[in-house]
Amino acid sequence: MEYLSKEGHDKIAAELENLISVEFPKIKDALSEARAQGDLSENFEYRAARRAQAKMISRIRFLQNVLKYSRVIDTKTLPRDQVTLLSRVGFTNLDTGDQMSYTIVSPHEMNLQEGKISLKSPIGEALMGKKAGDEVVVHAPAATLRLRIDSVSMDISGQ
Repeated sequence: MEYLSKEGHDKIAAELENLISVEFPKIKDALSEARAQGDLSENFEYRAARRAQAKMISRIRFLQNVLKYSRVIDTKTLPRDQVTLLSRVGFTNLDTGDQMSYTIVSPHEMNLQEGKISLKSPIGEALMGKKAGDEVVVHAPAATLRLRIDSVSMDISGQ
């Protein structure tokens, strides 16, 4: 089981609803039109529509399973002084002096442009359970990083 923020759960549910009620009917219509053109053995539109249909079904099933096997996390039950899911963590790279701040989220909500890293990423795993002032060593694929946690707060916008 995985935990999602309320925002992440709602975003996945909205995508699923859009795929089922809007996008999938469009693909079914395209498939019907392509089938009506006759010979299916050399019908490019038919093969393309079948591929799109298979891709759509796969995405729908994936999203259904994500929602089925996940729960919305209650931020009231999370500790405020240590890094957990939905924590906003400010830290300094001790080797370069660079300061960064990220929110720890589930893998399904990860988005670096929005400042969200997965709790299953090397940095996320190393930070989990730590407190402000702690130093951690992160074994990332590109390098080994030494980080100092400067601040930990709860990202209420994720709920």
